[in-house]
Formats: sequence, C-alpha cells, structure tokens
Amino acid sequence: MKYLLGIDFGGGASKTTLLSEKGEIVATNTCEYPTNYPKPGYAEQNPSDWVMATVENIKGVLNKSSINPEDIFAISLDAATHTAVIMDEDFNVIRPAIYWTDTRSKEEVKYLRENFEDVIDRQVLHKADTIWSLPELMWIKNNEPKNWAKVRKILFAKDYVRHVLTGDYVTDYIEAEGSMMFDINSMQWSETLLDILDISSDMMPEVVKPTDKAGRITKEASALTGLSEGTLVFCGTTDTAMEVFASGAVNKGQMTLKLATAGRICVITDKPYPDVNLINYSHIMDGLFYPGTATKSCAASYRWFRDTFGEDYKELDNLAETIPIGSDGMVFHPYLNGELTPYANPNLCADFVGVRASHTKGHFARSVLEGVTMSMLDCKMCLDEKNIECNSYASIIGGGGKSPLWRQMVSDALGIKLVEMKYADSSFGSAMLAGVAAGVFDSFQSALEICNEVVSETIPNEENREEYLKLFKKYKAVQKALEPIYNGEY
Repeated sequence: MKYLLGIDFGGGASKTTLLSEKGEIVATNTCEYPTNYPKPGYAEQNPSDWVMATVENIKGVLNKSSINPEDIFAISLDAATHTAVIMDEDFNVIRPAIYWTDTRSKEEVKYLRENFEDVIDRQVLHKADTIWSLPELMWIKNNEPKNWAKVRKILFAKDYVRHVLTGDYVTDYIEAEGSMMFDINSMQWSETLLDILDISSDMMPEVVKPTDKAGRITKEASALTGLSEGTLVFCGTTDTAMEVFASGAVNKGQMTLKLATAGRICVITDKPYPDVNLINYSHIMDGLFYPGTATKSCAASYRWFRDTFGEDYKELDNLAETIPIGSDGMVFHPYLNGELTPYANPNLCADFVGVRASHTKGHFARSVLEGVTMSMLDCKMCLDEKNIECNSYASIIGGGGKSPLWRQMVSDALGIKLVEMKYADSSFGSAMLAGVAAGVFDSFQSALEICNEVVSETIPNEENREEYLKLFKKYKAVQKALEPIYNGEY
C-alpha cells in the first residue's frame, strides 16, 4: 500500500494528513503555534515554530497509523501565502516572519501606489496592500537596515519548512504570484520590483510547478521526523489553492466559500480579473484561475472573541443560537487587522456598535458571527458586480464551515446553497497533489473521484435572507460613518 503525506500551515496551526492510495485518511495530527503581536498592527510568526509543528505532526501520524515510514510514497506542503522568510547565505533565519495580517507597511503601500501602480498593474495580479510580501520586505529594508544587510536568501513559509526537510531552494508559481515581486507575463521574478528592495533575482528561489519534484528527505530530516531518508517531496503550493482543489472546484464557474483565519469567495475562471477588489491566483490546473474577494479577519474574529472572553466554540455557538437575527441591535465589524474587500483599507478597526445593558455574551457571540457574515456578503456583492460566471452554489471550506449555525447564517445571507465535502482542508488537498505528482492518481479529477464526496448541503432560508439584508444596510451605514474616524480625520 502506498501512502501520501500532506502538510499544511494555517494561521494558527499546522495539520498533517496521511492518505492511502485508496483515498482513505489513515491519520491526521494538528499542532498549534502562536502569532505574536509585539506592537499594534504587527503580526509575526517564528519559522522555527513551523518546523517544530511539522516534526510533531509527522511523528503523530506515524504513531497513530503504525505504518512503515518506507511506505510513504510522496509528500507535499502548503501554507498561507506571502509569508516571507529572510535568511543569510547559510539559510539562517534573520528575524521572525511578518505575517500577512500585519499592517505596519502602510507607508510602503502608499509609496507603491504613487510610484509603481502602472508596473504592478502590468506585471502583478493584485493591487498594492499591506498583505503582500513586497511592502513587508520594504518595511524591513527601511526600518531594520542591519537585518536587511544580512539578507541573501528569501523563501516563503511552506518553502522554508520544505528546505529544512530536503535542502532545496524553490517555490511554486502560485506562491510567487502572492509576493508582488513576480511578473506573470514572463513567469519570472520582476527585476523592476526587486530593484525597489535593492536585491537581484539570484537571491530568490527558482519558480516551479506545484507538482514538480523539489527534493528528497535528507538524512538529517529523517532523524528529526522519523520519515524514511530519500522519500519524494514535491513543491506544493498555497493553502487556498489546495482547499479549492480539495473542495472539488476544478471547472469554470464553480465557487468556493472559505471561513478560515481569513474569509474568501473564489470562482474558477479561464482568465484573471485584475481589480482593486479582487485577488487573483492561478489554479493548479493549466489555463484556470481563481479570482476572489477576501475579508481579513474571518474565523480570526471568532478566535479572538473566544480567546479574549472565554468559552469554547461549541458553547459560544449554543449561546449565539438563542439570539435573534440582528443581535437585538448590536453590529460588529470584523476589521481587527484592517480590511480587504471592498475597502482595501488597513486603517479600519473592529467595533461593536449599539451595545446596551440588556446584551449578553450570546449577543456578542452572535454579533461577531453576523459581522463576518456581513463582510462575506460584501465580498459576494463585489463578485456579482464583475459579472463573473458563477454557479448557484459554493463548496464550503475552512474550519468555520464546521459550525452548522455559521454555515446556515452565510447561506441565508448570501442566498446560495453551500455544499460540504467529506474532506476539504488543505492538508488533504496537499496529500492528493502529492499523489497526482507521483503518479499514484492519474489526474486531479481522478484523485477527487477516489478520495472525496459530498456529505451535506445547506439550503438558504429566504425569510432569513430578508432580515440579513436589513442588517447589511445598517452594517454598511455604520462602516461609512466610522471610516473617517479610523482614517484619522477626527
């Protein structure tokens, strides 16, 4: 029996999935790691934490499954995009990685918009924002010159961990698209954009396909993890690309709706749609793309509420379920780290508005869920305005989609059917990608047919939709009123 290993790095945890060639999940293991917030607007992660989580997870699935490590035929990795790791000549990490929710690079974004907008429009699928690697690295160059002077190598989250496992120095083209340093026309690093950082393309990793072989498990990595030396490791790609694949979205018009650290609605198309409100990436299948909208703090908002005010998710859901739509007048905006669609404004802040003495913890919990749901409705309306061909349903992905309450909220508010697959997380997608790349599965489509199936559907309630549309008007009115304050105009 051949086995496949998929390793994912999300916003707050890494998950590893062990998949058999028959499409059965044999074992999974998850290990959390922290995001550090040293100052307001800052968000950083330590690459060493990703490595430790990887080691723990691999040992975990090996122990749970009791399989022979030599039977693991191939490995692939994925991670949240554009989390750059800067290193010296010997691949020693110089400083913690700036995470994509970090908003410190506002001045660098302003500089890019004023001086390089034409270049970015021609070469990059996105608009300048604090989430991309280029402005984050510009901030380090401008504010930490001693650290920047040491930089000789740059990798991204999953590529750094894979380097520890194999010694390779590559990334994939989807990851590169998220850096704001990659020219999609030439499929090469952009010398013009790298010049802003005073670095050359030889400091950047080679760009390959997600299904390309990156290397093999080294003797040192074998001793560290328990994997067999020489095990095949493929490049892999981004977490959203893997979730899109795992959800079955491999045909034009299919939609995915993601309730994870960030929230996204993506549509499979045969061309990109460059726009200030859309984030465009290539699909793992040639000739396809998945443009989409995004809210920065989706499940991150609920996690923040849980961590700050207590209770576990199930109990919070139970409390929220007793509260009527509209939370008895309370409105929450999930802008904990600024916002992307449709405002592209890192200055926006989260808020609870309309709080009264009668409100309970259940009201606050429901208000958080409703606030994120309203942000997802903002995202869906932006897609509708672009007249992109979409199906009338979406595959639900991300941990937030495991909540029946939240799933129904989103279905009602957006007025679309949500389809839940048996498996839809990115580590599962990475395991399938490893199987396709290694020839265990004949194609991406056949991998899905062997490994996955629909397990539930959530149908929208039209009466509830009317109530959510009323809430949305209030949500938008409050946002419009508060934005000048958050922009420092008062």
